[in-house]
Amino acid sequence: MRLVLKYLDKMRCFRKRSTIPFLVALITFLLFINLYIEDGYVLEEDKRQLRETSMHPLNSERYVHTFKDITNFSGTINVTYRYLAGTPLPRKKYLTIGLSSVKRKRGNYLLETIKSIFDQSSYEELKEIVVVVHLADFDLAWCESLVQEISRKFGHHIIAGRLLVIHAPEEYYPSLDGLKRNYNDPEDRVRFRSKQNVDYAFLLNFCTNLSDFYMMLEDDVRCSRNFLTALKKVVASREGSYWVMLEFSKLGYIGKLYHSRDLPRLAHFLLMFYQEMPCDWLLIHFRGLLAQKDAIRFKPSLFQHMGYYSSYKGAENKLKDDDFEEDSLDIPDNPPASLYTNINVFESYDAAKAYSSVDEYFWGKAPSTGDFYVIVFNKATKISKIKIITGTDDRQNDILHHGALEVGEKLVGTKKGRQCSSYITLGEFKNGNIEVHDVDHKIAFDIECVRIVVTASQKEWLIIRSISLWTTQGASQ
Repeated sequence: MRLVLKYLDKMRCFRKRSTIPFLVALITFLLFINLYIEDGYVLEEDKRQLRETSMHPLNSERYVHTFKDITNFSGTINVTYRYLAGTPLPRKKYLTIGLSSVKRKRGNYLLETIKSIFDQSSYEELKEIVVVVHLADFDLAWCESLVQEISRKFGHHIIAGRLLVIHAPEEYYPSLDGLKRNYNDPEDRVRFRSKQNVDYAFLLNFCTNLSDFYMMLEDDVRCSRNFLTALKKVVASREGSYWVMLEFSKLGYIGKLYHSRDLPRLAHFLLMFYQEMPCDWLLIHFRGLLAQKDAIRFKPSLFQHMGYYSSYKGAENKLKDDDFEEDSLDIPDNPPASLYTNINVFESYDAAKAYSSVDEYFWGKAPSTGDFYVIVFNKATKISKIKIITGTDDRQNDILHHGALEVGEKLVGTKKGRQCSSYITLGEFKNGNIEVHDVDHKIAFDIECVRIVVTASQKEWLIIRSISLWTTQGASQ
């Protein structure tokens, strides 16, 4: 009998010890199911990492009280914003540009950033954008002073509904005291980056229904000329493909583009893990959890960091994006096409990567005479310019040493897919590159194929770094 009682006592203890881990696991499971159920599947590695992150207990009753309604991750967060300047227009725009700004110890670049956005946009482009500035500092006197200056300089944009200035009151913020010191960061650094995550979350939340797309900028950048036209060209080229975040700068939280429909979940996500890590790290996890494994970054960059002093303690920050170009209108069109090659492909460096405006390339093993790489357009196209670059800075011998560029017409079906039956040579590669202008003046027909032909065998492998095509109006429909 004593043995039975002893056994039952052990079972009671076991159940007590097991209850807390079980509840934690259950809550975590329900949380992730609720957040990502609409997406079908998520990446296992990122899911594991964020499960580990979410296991840390929330250390503030105020946090739980403030965000107790975070149960529907497709809905907006209940925040009452102060409108400091402007009001939203009823008509949705194409793009919202979001900026969050706080008082800096040294330097202030917000006005220059706003000016650059408007100055680098044409009148037609201005009709399609709205700029939202979140003055996120708790010093209300500073906010009022700055909004007066913004109103003086950009009053006509405010009246036209192109510029809004908002503020999320401090009472909506979670606790910024006693935060976890992940990565051994000092307390003030943890507080700064944790608050920044919430600043961005409230900005995203506000912008949810203003436009089709959302672009995040920092408050110390300058823009390339006609950046919106370049951005729209890139978005059109990705039509039909899945993406969560497109990147138009390689620095920080600059030039990151989202579908506006994803903003509520991103806002909730930043709030959930506001004290875990910096926002640009969280963004990588968010992208991965929504099944975009790799970054999709476009070159040239459309935005450049211009500040010399960080908003954190006024520390020096002279980072520059060396892929930035002032004139973004020269971004190629690269119309939709199918790609074929008979060159032996190395690993995953497939043919499509040379035709993409993302920073990647095609890499094939040593080609032989007659080998080819061909682009077959979905519909006949008028082309004004073709530019092809082979090799890379660190593999300068992996160029096309002997090759020709051809354009073709008269598509026919073959066992290997559609091919053109008639080609005209435009020129020969020199030092691995070729650039041909006024193609539409030299060729009488609408082009259906562009082909690179190897004219002499080589022992070196071949990298096609980029294929850039510019189109003209009037192609066959």
